[in-house]
Amino acid sequence: MTDELISVGKVSGIFGVRGWIKVFSYTEVRENILTYSPWTLRKGKESKEVEVVEGRRHGKTVIAYLQGLDDRDEAAALNGWEILIRPDQLPKARKGEYYWSDLIGLQVKTIEGVEFGTVKQMLETGANDVVVVDGERERLIPFLQGDTIVTIDLQTGEMIVDWDADF
Repeated sequence: MTDELISVGKVSGIFGVRGWIKVFSYTEVRENILTYSPWTLRKGKESKEVEVVEGRRHGKTVIAYLQGLDDRDEAAALNGWEILIRPDQLPKARKGEYYWSDLIGLQVKTIEGVEFGTVKQMLETGANDVVVVDGERERLIPFLQGDTIVTIDLQTGEMIVDWDADF
């Protein structure tokens, strides 16, 4: 895992008049984002660390109250800010599970040894996740462990795939 901050959501608006914010969460269970205090908020080159005092699910969104954020105008000024956390704030992944941030940058090779390039990003498609590989050309490979994804070795930085080099 890198020392870089991990994006887990963004401030998407304000809630009420007492400084609460709406949060668009990228976490699997939306309200899990509230358990990762403190947050680093970033917009452009500006960033600040904030403590989450309380929060809850509210319909399809999450609302949060941050320490020292006491009025609507202050909350409105945070709209659009990215919410980041340190990697050490995440629980350790179970065997066979990976955080997407751990997969970015892995070298991708086929079982025949053909080098495809590096994992550029991961996409959630609904049916299954997809690995976006950046090499001599971009490849989209379904993230199906035990099928198209043969092995992942974070120590060596490699992902071995069962994928046709011509596809």
